[in-house]
Amino acid sequence: MAFSLSERARSFRHAFRGIGTVIATQHNAWIHLVATLCAVILGFFVHLDRVEWCAIVFAIALVWITEAVNTAIEFLADEVTRERRDGIGRAKDVGAGAVLLAAMASAIVGTIVFVPHLLALAER
Repeated sequence: MAFSLSERARSFRHAFRGIGTVIATQHNAWIHLVATLCAVILGFFVHLDRVEWCAIVFAIALVWITEAVNTAIEFLADEVTRERRDGIGRAKDVGAGAVLLAAMASAIVGTIVFVPHLLALAER
């Protein structure tokens, strides 16, 4: 199959629609969005260096990726059945646990990166 620029553009449209679906349908994604904006704004305010930005961007991406995968698991499971089933419940719990682990790790990264900057500002 030959490379098609229009097919690549279509795949990006699908991907952006998926991101929009996560934001529009998942209340926790709204929290992630606020946290993302706060981290980016604070990062510019305290003048993060390149390595610190890499850590923050990686942490932010980790949370968004796990939230998106968890949302996909939930949508797929709900499409299979709305009936309460132990296996589907466990799969949803594991997905939610992955998001929680990512958020906790990201909070730790944020603390490691931002606290020294904030303490230095407080000492001025």
